Amino acid sequence: MRHLVKGKKLRRNTAQRRALLRNLVTSFLEKERVRTTLAKAKAARPLAEKMITLAKKDTLHARRQALRFIYRKPVVKKLFEELGPRFSERPGGYTRIVKVGARSGDGAEMAILELIGTEFKKKAKKKKDIKKKLKEKK
Repeated sequence: MRHLVKGKKLRRNTAQRRALLRNLVTSFLEKERVRTTLAKAKAARPLAEKMITLAKKDTLHARRQALRFIYRKPVVKKLFEELGPRFSERPGGYTRIVKVGARSGDGAEMAILELIGTEFKKKAKKKKDIKKKLKEKK
């Protein structure tokens, strides 16, 4: 029976799972978007949201708690100086998981874990831009 046991094991022992999630959350907070498997994204999401909630408090104790979990000091600095104030008015739900299909190698479900407000913006096609520039010059 798994009463009150939360979180997935991800087929790893405790130390490996903790290291995986710490690395994933650190990379996520640094880049604000990360592409990973759906199971890992679902496991990392609550941890990332907890870090952002700590950043909203902006106390010395909260900073030390974040440093205990996040590997790199510049990421903690970004978390408290940029991400905390950005989400100060929002009561929760700072992240989004977008499914992107199966990985070609093993068929694992892939997903993008991203912060709200960093939506994907399509790049303009190069051919059309060149044609527009040529028409403008004439």
